[in-house]
Amino acid sequence: MTHKHSDYMHWSKTQSRARFNLATSGVAPFPLRELPVQLETLEINGESGYGYPALQKAVAVHHGVDPDCVVESAGTSMANHLAMAAIIEPGEEVLIEHPVYGPILDVARYLHADVKRFPRTEETGWAVNPKAVRDFITPKTRLIVITNLHNPTSALTPDSVLCEVGDIARSIGALVLVDEVYLDAVYQRTPRTSFHLGPEFVVTSSLTKVYGVSGLRCGWVLARPDLAWKMRRLNDLYSATPVYPGLLLAVAVFKHLNRLREKARRIVDADRKLLRDFLVQQSALSAVWADWGTTSFVQLIDGNADDFLERLRTEFDTSAVPGRFFEMPDHFRIGMGVNTEMFTEGLDCISRALGRGD
Repeated sequence: MTHKHSDYMHWSKTQSRARFNLATSGVAPFPLRELPVQLETLEINGESGYGYPALQKAVAVHHGVDPDCVVESAGTSMANHLAMAAIIEPGEEVLIEHPVYGPILDVARYLHADVKRFPRTEETGWAVNPKAVRDFITPKTRLIVITNLHNPTSALTPDSVLCEVGDIARSIGALVLVDEVYLDAVYQRTPRTSFHLGPEFVVTSSLTKVYGVSGLRCGWVLARPDLAWKMRRLNDLYSATPVYPGLLLAVAVFKHLNRLREKARRIVDADRKLLRDFLVQQSALSAVWADWGTTSFVQLIDGNADDFLERLRTEFDTSAVPGRFFEMPDHFRIGMGVNTEMFTEGLDCISRALGRGD
């Protein structure tokens, strides 16, 4: 049977809402009224082809790449879908990190890939270990998949490690897909995209998580030109014509990226300080601290995390993402960067729920 659903997305759409919502994955929505754009310049209809040149150029300038390497997509999830579908055939082997963002695994299964896993462990700070990649790769591996920043832990993988992974992939003729949707949440000395590390790298990203304009669904793939063209042709099957006003607004956002990022950064920084202080005081919880990102992956040391989160939602109107969606059922993911007052109340509810016990 073909895998045709995402348990995580279903949960997110039907059960994540709460008064104190810590189940978020991105920053607060950026309001249209604060974007310096004249609405009378928007149009419903416009040119449609294999990419909107102004947006392709904006993405290319942002990353320092050739516009021919940019493939537009409806968010990062569709970018991941396009990339994997263009690279692999049914039955081909894909090596994916564990834990991983659930929809990435869902797409690989939907495409009938032969999914293998390599571990990222809490003991090593959730780092990518090239030796683990080497141990689990085989001559049949077609693609290696990594998230950077890691979703759900926000661990940063440095270029030196990614280069080692690239060397491993190149030795067997494989490619490396790096989902970088959270990378711009590294607010100081932001790393450049791993696409620059070599031709074996394919990168996906979007404006959805760090910039607060998820509703625009502005995502993209960076790939060498021949592979990028293959993805554009493939996208004819999924979203042949993009929403034209969304393209115009996305171009406007790229003109003011720092403004959007800095607004979100103030909230993220405040929430991260609150969370760090909170975790120090909670003996019932454990987490590897990451210096950047909008998410933290927390372990409930004793008890059943699903039961705890259900009680947290029903008795305290507070939500967090169950770790089972990342194949780590004793963990849960906390999101930062939306509203610091709400975040403070949510952490207090977690503390009260822990104090009440099972």
